[in-house]
Amino acid sequence: MSVYDDLTEIQRSVDELCRCIGRLETRVGSSGLDIRRVRTDVGHLRESVALLRASAPPEQPGTAALPMVQIPDAPYDSSL
Repeated sequence: MSVYDDLTEIQRSVDELCRCIGRLETRVGSSGLDIRRVRTDVGHLRESVALLRASAPPEQPGTAALPMVQIPDAPYDSSL
């Protein structure tokens, strides 16, 4: 996995966390200090991921995927 793959996965997780918080808000209400604090923390996470993405080294072409290695179905040569 490349750095960009990891950052994308983190972004997806933060997005999912935001959706979960939205569902929680509909159940408990958004007027409480605790839910506002969690919302603010998620906003900080979003900003931090954006900063990480901006400071990540540029991805070099050809380094993300490794070449496929063909493994034959023939039995192993025991004379080796």
